[in-house]
Amino acid sequence: MEPVNLRTDVPHSARVYDYFLGGKDNFPADREAAEQTLAIFPDMRTGARENRAFLHRATRKLVGELGLRQFIDIGTGIPTSPNLHEVAQESAKDAHIVYVDNDPIVLAHARALLTGSTQGRTAYLDADLREPEKILRSTELAETLDLDQPLVLSLIAVLHFIPASDDPYGLVRRYTEILPSGSYVVLTHATGDFAPEAAAKVSATYQARGIALTPRSRSEIEDFLTGLELVDPGVVPVHRWHPEENTGEELADDRVNVYGVLARVP
Repeated sequence: MEPVNLRTDVPHSARVYDYFLGGKDNFPADREAAEQTLAIFPDMRTGARENRAFLHRATRKLVGELGLRQFIDIGTGIPTSPNLHEVAQESAKDAHIVYVDNDPIVLAHARALLTGSTQGRTAYLDADLREPEKILRSTELAETLDLDQPLVLSLIAVLHFIPASDDPYGLVRRYTEILPSGSYVVLTHATGDFAPEAAAKVSATYQARGIALTPRSRSEIEDFLTGLELVDPGVVPVHRWHPEENTGEELADDRVNVYGVLARVP
């Protein structure tokens, strides 16, 4: 296998996010970018934690209540336990998951840690969201999932890293158009609806570090799901999407600034 250049001198969104979650798989450039962001918006860690909690709740609903057993998770990020396959296979040991990311350090960790259950299957694909044909025609996908059966397209905290110049709406359509009826899309997305000044400053900080970041409004996020059926309660702040009972502190929306939604393919 050829050696890969981890580009540890340049911050990467997955490693910055890992830092916000308290992980250790990050480098000085990532930590510097993260700390600069925290100086502008100290609640970035809160948003990251609530985003992960949403993923766990949505996965349990998809597997436990809706009966889904197949997932494509694009923009996996550095594995943070419990990850999607752990939550899914806790409810259904035969769940199959394909993880997709384009950062070499994520690839290395994923291959070591995302092993799956005995009955289930877990695969990893080194690819970018902007490469739908590569992903959808990959051997990893074909050997792990049955594209004739309903599956879940998971886009957690990844679309806000796709600028308008890359046609994010067209990209999402290229995926959803091949999903069988009864499939679902689950996504989260950063927004400036609740703290517009902070969102603009955070976005500028990311851009200065070479990371595209485009917060979008609720209506702009709904546009990703045109033609799909939004599952109640629709597009809402992630901490308000079927929250766990007795969670203690009532978080204000401007401390989280991330929308979440689950939608069904009719």
